[in-house]
Parts: sequence; structure tokens; C-alpha cells
Amino acid sequence: MGKYLNLGNAGFESIRKGSYVDKTEMLSFINSTLGTTDKLTCVSRPRRFGKSFAAQMLCAYYDKSCDSRKLFEGLKIAEDASFGKYLNKYNVIYLDITLFLSMASDIKNIVKDIEAAVVEELQHIFPGARKDSSLPEMLFNTVENGSGKFIMIIDEWDALFREAKDDTRLQREYIDLLRSLFKSSWTDIIFEAAYMTGILPIKRYGTQSAVSDFREYTMLSPGRLVQYIGFTEQEVRELCEQYDMDFNEMKYWYDGYSFRRLRSVYSPNSVMEAIKRDEFGSYWTRTETYESLRIYIDLDEDGLRESIIRMIAGEQVRVDVGTFQNDMTNIQKKDDVLTLLIHLGYLAYDSEKETAYIPNEEVRKEFLRAVSSSRHKEA
Repeated sequence: MGKYLNLGNAGFESIRKGSYVDKTEMLSFINSTLGTTDKLTCVSRPRRFGKSFAAQMLCAYYDKSCDSRKLFEGLKIAEDASFGKYLNKYNVIYLDITLFLSMASDIKNIVKDIEAAVVEELQHIFPGARKDSSLPEMLFNTVENGSGKFIMIIDEWDALFREAKDDTRLQREYIDLLRSLFKSSWTDIIFEAAYMTGILPIKRYGTQSAVSDFREYTMLSPGRLVQYIGFTEQEVRELCEQYDMDFNEMKYWYDGYSFRRLRSVYSPNSVMEAIKRDEFGSYWTRTETYESLRIYIDLDEDGLRESIIRMIAGEQVRVDVGTFQNDMTNIQKKDDVLTLLIHLGYLAYDSEKETAYIPNEEVRKEFLRAVSSSRHKEA
């Protein structure tokens, strides 16, 4: 067991000891992509919407250094035909970018630190593999030496963009590393699959994605992974029955995210916090993103404040999501702000009407706080 290679299943074991809502059917979907042209998956969703839970589940399932069969017994994936075929069969590299950021003595060196850390561990675990100057070369030679293909999981892949939002040189260096791993002639040789999580979709330069071979599932277009964004209405009903909570009150506070394939999606962390505390209230929104919310309202781009007041009153507002560059710095107009807030979970999006709206009472209260404390005053 290593720090980054084959961490084992302790993370998912801890999750299973709590009140776990079974999302393991997602493994069946990922299994269907292994070794195919769809093997690169990027899932973006707001903070505390279960991204890291899913990443830990994937680690436990694929990691060949442990035996996770008992952890998945009684869960939906155990009934799937692909369950035993891929269970604990791969070397898994898990990179938590927020962890690297917290450990960095100098953020400007973080990309080099990531490469060096993984290369050092590969050398230790596969001593027969020749050390090379880059992580892709090391992985290529390790596979060629008989290790078998890798599955790479990158949690909070976009944390570097949020932390170093003005350092374009560092961002480019990071994107270059991702391209060398996932957009080269070696990618198919090295990886059976890759799975990235983030708050924002993959950064765009002009009209093109920085790492275009990833199939993305976002808050604008979650596709077949929609049921794994948050809790479904049926899951919340069952939780309310189990813990004697008022379902209608739960819906009022935490429902409101709606998609073409699934009309009712709940904020998972908020639902679980309400159950643990036996009290309804705002739980996930009071993070650093609140400050961003207030800052953007202060800018009042293209009448943004007026649009927000309309949404607080229950209206929906038209939004063009096509110009957003998937970062927090290239904000050019109101539509960019609204699209960012959709990705952050502060707004929901109706793809058929192309409108944004405030999804529930929890978020509406945060907007009220932000507007009331805004430095912008009406004339």
C-alpha cells in the first residue's frame, strides 16, 4: 500500500460505516468504458455533492492491493454481471490535488512535486522499471515491464485553477502534464481508465477543451451519470422514513436541481446533515464560495443584481452558458457569472428553457445574505 499508488479501501470502508446511500451502480457504467475510447471520464459538480465519496468507491473497487468483496456485498453493483470481472484487478493511482496544495512549500512547484512523488513511488513498488525524466515515461516503461495497465483517479482536479487562479504559467504547466498523460500515443498503452472530479468542467482555451479526449458530465449536461450527482427523490423518501424526518420539509430545503433525465435531485450533504442534526437549515453553502457569490453580486455585471433579485422572488432568468471558459477569472459578462454559479450549485439550470433559477430554500437564504451584505447600493 502506498501514498498514491494502491491506497487500499480504507476510505470507502469508513464511508460504509456511516449512513451510506448506495451509488455503486456507477461502477457498472465505468466498467463499460474500460479499455474503450470512452475510458477517460471527468465528473464536475458542486462542493459536498459526493465527488470524493465516488472517488473512494472507485479506489476500493479497482485497487488490486486489497480485497473489497465484503465491502460491496449487499450493494447494487454486487448484482451486476461485471462485478467480479473487474473487482480488485488494477493498479490504481489516486491523486488528491487539494492534498498536494496543502503540502506544497511553494505552489509554483506543485506540478513538479506531483510528478516526482508518483515517480518515486513507482520506483519503490516496481524496482525493475527504469526511472525516466517524466511521469508518462515512467508509467509507459512500468507497463512495458509487465505491471499491467493503470487506472488513474484525480480528485478535485481543478483545485489548482482555483488556488492559483492568476498564475497562467502554472496552469499551463499543469494542463501540459494532463495532456502528456491523457492525450498522447501512450495513453492507450498506459491506462485502462481515468476518472477526474472537479467543481468546474475542464478549462477551455477559446472554443476547445484543454484535454479534449475526456468525456465530461457536468451540472449543465450530466448525461447518463445524472442519478449520481446527488440524491434522488426516492432515496430521500427512504431516508426520511428511516430517520423519521418530514419529507415535504426536506424537499422544500434541499430539492430543486432538475435535469432532462431526472427531474428531482437533492443536495446530498445537506440532506445528511439535516438527518444528523435533526434540524433543517443551511449546511453546504457557507464555504469560501459564498465570498465569490458576494463579490460577483458587487460587480453587478450587465444588471446581475436585478436578475438575482428576480430569482429570489421565484423567477427564472435566461442565460447563455456557451461563453463561459470554465474558470473563475475570465468572467466577461452576466451570463458567465450565472454559468459559474450553476457549476457551484448556487443556481440550477433548465436546459430546455435555457434558464437559471434558485433551486431551494437553503440556497435562497444564501442569496438573501449575499444581497443584503453587498456593497452595491441602489441609486
